[in-house]
Formats: sequence, C-alpha cells, structure tokens
Amino acid sequence: MVSTQERFRVLFADHLNIARGKYLPQNMAASGSARACLGVFALTYDRDLIPAPGGGLLTGLPDMELVFDPGDLRDSWHDNTKILLADLQFEGKPLPLCGRSLLKRAIHEWREMGLEPMIGVEYEANVFRRDDDGKWVPYDSPGSYVYGTGPCADPGGVLERVWDRVQAVGLPIESMNSEFDAGQFEMTLHYRDALDAMDDAFLLRLLAREVATEMGLLLSFMPKPHDTMGGSGFHINFSLSDQDGNNALYDPKAADGLADLTKKAVAGLMTHHESLGGLLAPISNSYRRLAPASMSGYWANWGYDHRGVTVRLPAERNNATRIEHRMADCAANPYTAAAAVLLAAKLGVDKGYELQPAETGDCFENTEAKRHTADDLSGALKDLAADTVLKEVLGAELVDHFVAIKEAEVEKTKGLDIDGEFAYYGPYI
Repeated sequence: MVSTQERFRVLFADHLNIARGKYLPQNMAASGSARACLGVFALTYDRDLIPAPGGGLLTGLPDMELVFDPGDLRDSWHDNTKILLADLQFEGKPLPLCGRSLLKRAIHEWREMGLEPMIGVEYEANVFRRDDDGKWVPYDSPGSYVYGTGPCADPGGVLERVWDRVQAVGLPIESMNSEFDAGQFEMTLHYRDALDAMDDAFLLRLLAREVATEMGLLLSFMPKPHDTMGGSGFHINFSLSDQDGNNALYDPKAADGLADLTKKAVAGLMTHHESLGGLLAPISNSYRRLAPASMSGYWANWGYDHRGVTVRLPAERNNATRIEHRMADCAANPYTAAAAVLLAAKLGVDKGYELQPAETGDCFENTEAKRHTADDLSGALKDLAADTVLKEVLGAELVDHFVAIKEAEVEKTKGLDIDGEFAYYGPYI
C-alpha cells in the first residue's frame, strides 16, 4: 500500500559527491534539523573507513547536524515528497568539510566587493544497459550524433523521461541533447545566483540517475566510463553582477569587451591551475579524460571562444559575458567545485596575478601552454596540498581531509583497468 502522507527528503552532497540524507515526517522536519553520523566523511566508495582528519573515525564517530530551513521546500520527482537541502554543522558551527557551506562563504567574499556570482552549469553523462550476461554495456543508439534530438539519438526515450520530471519539479533546464559519443548526453541549466545554481546541479544529477534507474538503465557521470568513448565533463560558467545588476565582466570600452576584473579572475584560475585539479578532477578515472588534445582542461591556458583551453571566454558580450571553466568532471562535489573556482578567481583579483597571453594554438597538435595538470590523481593531490595560498582560502581542514581520503582511493584503484574503475566508481558517479 502506498502512503499518501507527505514526507520530507533531507539531502546533502558529501566529499564523494554522493547524495546522502534522510526521509523525515512533516512534524520532525519542522525543527529545521536532523542528525547523522559524522563518519560518512570517513568513508570511501567501497565503504572502507579511513581515519581522515575531521571524519570522526578516531573520535568516537559523533553526530553532525543537518540544518535546513523547513520553509525552503523543493518539489520532488517522487510522489508525496518534498526536498530540503541541508548545510552541515558540528558542535554548533559550520562543518569545515561541507561543500555547500564553503560555497556560501565564497559567495560572501565576492559580495563584500559588491559583486554577486552567477553560475550556469553544463553536465555530460553516458547511458548504459544490461546485456544478456548482466554486464553494463553502452546504451543502443546507433543513429546518435552530436547535437542530436529525438528517437535516433535516444531510442529508449531517456531524455524524454528526464525532461518530463525536470519540468514537473521546476528545475530551470536550458537544453538537452546527445553529445559526441553514442549514448552520451548533455544537460545544461540556466544561469542564476551561484547557490541556487549549484543546488539545481546537485538535484539534476540525482534526478537523472534515479529516472534512469527506474528504466533499468545506468546513467553514469563518470569522466571516462568506457575506453572507446570520449570524456564527460562538468563545465562551470560564471559571471559577476554589480549592485545595479550589470555584468561586471563586461567593458564596452575595451577592445575585446572584457573588463580588467575578468582578466584578473582568469589569472587566478591560471595561477592555481594544477592544484584545482585535485578538487575538480577528484578520482583516478578523471585522468583518463584529463589529457592532452582532449578539450578537457589539461593545459594551463585560456582563450577567446576556444574549446581547446581550460578557461574559455565565449564570444557573447554585455550581460552574456562569462568565464567558462572546463576542467571539472561530475565526480566532484558541485558546491566544492564551484567554490574552488570562485575563490581561485578571486585570488587573481586580490593578489593582482599577471595574466599570460591567450592561447592561439589549436590544442590538438600544438599549444603555447607550458604547464598542465598532473597526469594522475596522486600527483594532483600533491599539487593541491602544496598550494598553501589556495589551501588557506578553501580551508586547511577541508583540504587535509580530502587529500587523506583520496590518497586511500589511489591505493585502492592502483592497477585497475578502465573496466575495474567502472566497477569501483560506477554505482555512485
């Protein structure tokens, strides 16, 4: 028998970008908080417990609080359910490991300059089906092509089902279409203020995966889930609005239409390029996607309307002027990823870093870039830990915890081929 009593689904994104939470009855949700074990931050993907700093394993696995506004309800794609998104607290203070709280702090730091961060998100993902032996294999879409729509690109109607649910709950979808590989799709969300945008991104990923599960399929956001496929990324587009609602990245008097603020923000992203890799490309499989000639954010370069670079400045100007950061993949916690990009950009403004020239190479056969991300997760974690400037603005507690968890993951995935990585990460990403 299906219950008709409305329930509340309290959700948060953990360090692995797993959507965790609880169902609560209405009377329990009215308090604005729930409790959960801090030890979820000691877990790896295979449920091993790691004594990472701040994860609570060696301090008795105490409780943390899931704190939310009971009136800030989101519609759910499940019947008789409302969604509440939680911030995490420990001993009455924001939990340093909470990505959503970090993003709120990053937004606040820009607001102190009289600027409001605005974000739009692009997701890429691959669909898999079970074969006769029960193995996950790529979804059958032999007529698929990039920018495809309709039955040839999506014969099973996966996007149709996702679209219907997205519309029903009011997520601000901008577009959906097939991507480069058969069974690969892109989902883009409308620009809006940074926190709401990342809440949207968190929920869209969860919704899409759950819809696919109901269809007996697996929608995988892994960076490179199959050796014959290209990579799937998570592009973060951001701008900054001034107190009059104008786009502060735009300067009509500049030859390229870009304000000095824009160049400084890009300089921050260039300066902290290698260390950002640890947070934005946070699993071993990320470095199958993040490679030269892959249009994925490997090189420390930027360019005008150039998809081969890490930081792309699209051609639109005026209110559409924006910075597109192309390194991240969907294994990253969206709140932490957005906060890291915003804070690295702000370091460029605060410290006046010098901006290198724009990339003019094609980035397939030649590039002017001299630096790039590490070639594996282990190296990226070393880069993150060594960047004391970025670590300070992100919070030492978050970085130290993240590095410890991920170093354990490096050991667990060492020597795995791409199928082994899919088995390890696939159920969660």
